[in-house]
Amino acid sequence: MPKRGYHHGNLKQALINASLTLIETKGPTGFTLSEAAKTAGVTPAAVYRHFEGREDLIAEAARQGYEIFADLMEFAYQSGQPSALAAFEATGRAYLAFARKYPGHYIAMFESGISVNCTPDLAMVANRANGVLEKAATDLSEHIPADKRPPASMFSAHIWAMSHGVVELFARNSPGRASPFPPEDLLETGIGIYLRGLGLIDPDA
Repeated sequence: MPKRGYHHGNLKQALINASLTLIETKGPTGFTLSEAAKTAGVTPAAVYRHFEGREDLIAEAARQGYEIFADLMEFAYQSGQPSALAAFEATGRAYLAFARKYPGHYIAMFESGISVNCTPDLAMVANRANGVLEKAATDLSEHIPADKRPPASMFSAHIWAMSHGVVELFARNSPGRASPFPPEDLLETGIGIYLRGLGLIDPDA
């Protein structure tokens, strides 16, 4: 009887989808290649037609995640145009939305221990995603006097770190980390405080 779980020619993606399911339920180090094969409905030997090992499989899941993430960030950036402020704030919200909608990809990207530099393709798409946020920061920082303007890379890194912190602590059901405020509100007010400190938002706004 034919194995279920994939169509001819789509074995690689079936294995990636299986790994994403296992990453969500067991964590990036909580499953074996044999379990991924079983979840995909194939024999363990079939995994090695496409992946050298579990890290290679997770790296490809992360690469696909960064592709989705970069596209969402770019869409968010464009949706805020022509306002530099709206575009910048939208990219922060897109981070939170991505983590919620694609938890398996998010874990593979940020919690698996896989370096973004482990493959050239992964590094390229990760840089594309980061570039969108840095582009939004560059647009917005042009409204800050040159002598008070932080580097755009620092600007974007601050917002990335803030977004990541809200996701990790309050948006992914971390044990013992319940917040009395919705994650969206925490992120919005945190970004607001940061931007007010740079003089980009009126103190009374």
